[in-house]
Amino acid sequence: MKRFFYLFIFILSAIIIQAQPVKVMLVTGGHAFDTLQFFEMFDAMEGIEYEHFQQPKANEKLVKDLAKDFDVLVFYDMWQPISESEKSAYLRLTREGKPFLFLHHSIVSYQKWPEFEKIVGGKYIEKDKKILEEEWSTYDHDVWVYSNVENYTPVTVGFNELRFFDEVYGNVRISDDIIPLLRTRHPKSMEYIAWQHKYNNSQVVYIQPGHDYRTYESEDYRKLLIQAIRFLAKK
Repeated sequence: MKRFFYLFIFILSAIIIQAQPVKVMLVTGGHAFDTLQFFEMFDAMEGIEYEHFQQPKANEKLVKDLAKDFDVLVFYDMWQPISESEKSAYLRLTREGKPFLFLHHSIVSYQKWPEFEKIVGGKYIEKDKKILEEEWSTYDHDVWVYSNVENYTPVTVGFNELRFFDEVYGNVRISDDIIPLLRTRHPKSMEYIAWQHKYNNSQVVYIQPGHDYRTYESEDYRKLLIQAIRFLAKK
């Protein structure tokens, strides 16, 4: 009888844990976007509960250790100013194993902080007279981007080919340590447009598509984001 009681408690606990929503800290700022459709996309995600923070307040919250209240940190910002205490907050979070999801233009953030490139797994290099021109990254708006799954993980399960009418980034520096998820042969795009990797104890996913409402409203894009968030939250 005692065995059945413990089994019942275990099953009940599993159901309760499964029913709890994934809590997301959603960060924006530094780049214009289609706000109405973007937040509608997150509002429609079942099992996802988010709180929105705009830069620079988002980084201030990280310094105050607010991230402990969230399962996953999702970045859709493109921000440059970062203090030493904010850098320390990001690094502390990675040592604690807080998972990160970076979307689209977030890869352009913190151009002058080399460690950020290691956290994301790549870097979009903005034009700078101090950097050789051949190293500058590029972009092209309003193009059809076809991609295939390069590696099947919980992020890409259920997909074969995805296509988005979006923006591509070219000549982006990508780490050799990433696990590529989506690959495209678009001539103006970097080869891999989504990947995952680990930095310190944190799981990290980067997804490049996501420029405007046309992608936000794509069912495949929404499914991709939900699967990435659930993978990072280990649910």
